[in-house]
Amino acid sequence: MARPLLLLLLLLLLLLLTFLLLAAAAPQRPCGPAGLSRNTVLGRPGANITLTCQDEGPANVTVTWRREERGPAARGGHSQQLPDGNALLLRRLRHEDSGRYVCSGGGRPLRSLQLLVEEPPEPPRVSCYRRSHDKDVLCEWPLRAQPSPGTRAMLWVKRRFAAEDAAAQRCRYFARTRKFVCRVKVPPGAEDTKPLVVSTCVTNGAGAAAGEDRIITLSGVLKPDPPINVTVTPLEMSPQRLRVTWSYPRSWDPRFYWLRFQIRYRPEPAQTFTEVEQGTRTWLDIRDAWRGTRHLVQVRAQEEFGHGTWSEWSREASGTPWTDPGDVTSEMGPFSSQFPMEDGTYWVTLPPELFGRDGAAVEASASAAPPYAVLAAGGSLGLGIALLVAIVVRYRQMWGRGDPKAEGEGQHVLVPLAPPSAPPLSDTPLLPPPAPPALHVTNLDYFFSRE
Repeated sequence: MARPLLLLLLLLLLLLLTFLLLAAAAPQRPCGPAGLSRNTVLGRPGANITLTCQDEGPANVTVTWRREERGPAARGGHSQQLPDGNALLLRRLRHEDSGRYVCSGGGRPLRSLQLLVEEPPEPPRVSCYRRSHDKDVLCEWPLRAQPSPGTRAMLWVKRRFAAEDAAAQRCRYFARTRKFVCRVKVPPGAEDTKPLVVSTCVTNGAGAAAGEDRIITLSGVLKPDPPINVTVTPLEMSPQRLRVTWSYPRSWDPRFYWLRFQIRYRPEPAQTFTEVEQGTRTWLDIRDAWRGTRHLVQVRAQEEFGHGTWSEWSREASGTPWTDPGDVTSEMGPFSSQFPMEDGTYWVTLPPELFGRDGAAVEASASAAPPYAVLAAGGSLGLGIALLVAIVVRYRQMWGRGDPKAEGEGQHVLVPLAPPSAPPLSDTPLLPPPAPPALHVTNLDYFFSRE
């Protein structure tokens, strides 16, 4: 008996502890529609509604309706005429139809009704961000349509699992961006890693809508503003390089915390960007730019150690690499483009004005060629022809003169004459024997004898 009782007590204690934790984690936020008074009538935009003066209309009395105007923007102006009768039918309600309607009979007012033309508010989908370590947290959410004039938005923030009251903050609507924005004050010395619970609620006369609770940390919602002063400049004598520079956003102080940057760029004909991680430097040299092509560049930033999220991309900056004035590709027009190949060369596409409508090349007339090109081609051709003629004449003279000694040997054949007693011609050698080596000795003796 003691063991089951002990287990039951432990279970009850666990349930109580869980309830206390949930109660401490849930912000105290009264989110509900504002109560309507007895004489307030709610109508939806675009719907029809009937206003009744009295449950039973007065006998032999004409009931008239009038509306208390609030300005010239009211429906029908100051002299608006409403139909008579105990019941007033209004068709296709608009926000401008909201106001106070008074029915009268017999010269005295009988009833006053407040008409409120509104729709229930949109459920908020809040997102929070912090522009720097020393800035407050901003929470916002967009709206599809402009809210009614009586719409109210509230935000509550409290530490998670802390038994404390949530801090309430009223939100402000910005018509230009169609957003509700709430500012959460961050006390000095607050820990960046402690989780916070954020809750939102939007109310108007037609109802209320609560957003889902969000759990955030001060470091997790860091989102810097985009970098500013992005410039793209060409580098002289470098037809494939561009230098990109930028500055820190004004909301971020680089003396205490740094940012890391990411750059993306593309040549104007291309549709996809090339992204480069740059670290903490505020400049980058692009080394693979297309020759003579305009490039678009954007930069974004994130906290140095990766806390939070990346900023939005900066505004586009553009630049064109340096172009050699004597380069032929610089005269190809703004529509020419280059595509890098695997071997390091570039595939060049010609401008469309060189092609006809059917894609065939247009034949260029001789008058369209530059004069210096024609002169250079003619001079080269004439020089080549003159050189060829000189070579032919030279070899023709050599072939015509020939070698006189060789020609004489070919015309007069010397036949040795032998005496009758000589042996047959076949036994006599045709060539005389080589000179004896004594001839050289004799020559040497003759030389030394003279000495």
